[in-house]
Amino acid sequence: MTRYTAVTDADRQAMLEAIGVASVDELFAGIPQEVRAAAPLDLPDGLGEAEVYAHLRELAARNTSVEDEISFLGAGMYDHYVPALIDMLMSRSEFLTPYTPYQPEISQGGLQVMFEYQTAICELTGLEVSNASVYEGPSALAAAAYLAKLTNGRSRFVISRAVHPHARETLVTLCAGYGMSVSEVPVIDGVTDLAAWTSAIDEDVSAVFVSQPNFLGAVEDLGPLIEAARSHGALVVCSADPLTLGILEAPGVLGVDVCVGEGQTLGNRLDFGGPSFGFFAAREEHVRRMPGRIAGETADVDGRRGFVLTLQTREQHIRREKATSNICTSQALNALAGVVYLSWLGREGLVELGELLAARTAYAREKLAALDGVSLLHDQPVVREFAISLGVPDLAAVRRVIARCAVDHVNPGHPLAIDYPEYRDGLLVAVTEQRSRADIDQLAEVLGRALATERAAAETPSGGAEA
Repeated sequence: MTRYTAVTDADRQAMLEAIGVASVDELFAGIPQEVRAAAPLDLPDGLGEAEVYAHLRELAARNTSVEDEISFLGAGMYDHYVPALIDMLMSRSEFLTPYTPYQPEISQGGLQVMFEYQTAICELTGLEVSNASVYEGPSALAAAAYLAKLTNGRSRFVISRAVHPHARETLVTLCAGYGMSVSEVPVIDGVTDLAAWTSAIDEDVSAVFVSQPNFLGAVEDLGPLIEAARSHGALVVCSADPLTLGILEAPGVLGVDVCVGEGQTLGNRLDFGGPSFGFFAAREEHVRRMPGRIAGETADVDGRRGFVLTLQTREQHIRREKATSNICTSQALNALAGVVYLSWLGREGLVELGELLAARTAYAREKLAALDGVSLLHDQPVVREFAISLGVPDLAAVRRVIARCAVDHVNPGHPLAIDYPEYRDGLLVAVTEQRSRADIDQLAEVLGRALATERAAAETPSGGAEA
């Protein structure tokens, strides 16, 4: 027996005897030899606790966080400031330890948090109902597709190529199970191609999917896109960045049926990729087709304000054929961070933050576009992210430029060619309130120097590969 394996040899033998098997080998005799390991796994000897801690600490030291460099990396996850208030409230045991409120009568605090969160999301998106959150942004978009399928039973979806690549991939994957097809509309000058969008929509389209702002940082003109879908009776799903909604019109006001998105920017740290939460809001007519859980307000027998789980639409709670998802958690702790963050900001703070992001992004865009060889990938309006062309041959050259910047502890952004091969020298640059004008100036200096080195290396007989 070891510290982490509680079953003794005697325990194991007793269990084998109880099921009428003489040995572990006999227990697994039904497994074909051709799929079994031919030899024991080549694992190193075990380590003591102190040695394991030292080894894990060494592995963790290989990571680079946004506290170790000046980061302009975005592409869906952003380095926003998280106030100390959020950690204080999230660490309270009544929020930190409960998994899910199966006993609503003793979960009033958790249910109230859900209700307040839903209210905040409805105000942000301009829609009537919100659920208590879902796993993350791409899952929310795919769940919106299933809502559309249940609503009109049509056979096809149309999605803009400017929607986040992970969301597009998730939609395609889940649609294989829905028995649906997905048509992708191209991007022109940084935004959805309106002519191709209009021609792609017909009476077979169940829903269309757009993003605001889109993955390239551009603010889409949603009006014509929504109108084209409405003319054929298709639902409109918008994947929105919640922090930009302080200065952009709410999607629901513009006519969107469902608004989804990634909630990481609302009081959740990057944490090397998660966890975070996804938000999901819709018009009231779709409330019974929404995934997850919805908390509601009520009054008890004495007239006191109380909260209940109004809807639970997963198969564990209702008849399987009526379930709208298999979502088993509402990411309640992360959603708590979201509503605390929005309360901390307030209405005026949300607007001020949006204006600050737009101003600093405009400054960074101008500084980088002035560098030798750099040009804007598009000239559309942006809020806190923009795309540029570095004037280098390919993705490999972009990676070398990024590596040179890393030497100076600057991460200049996300290489677009990873997701968009057509933008072979593209770089997506994100600016948050954490990045000062001095940081932006340093980015311009470091990136300019890295590009000059790349060009000089490319002119040598061996090219840039050895630089």
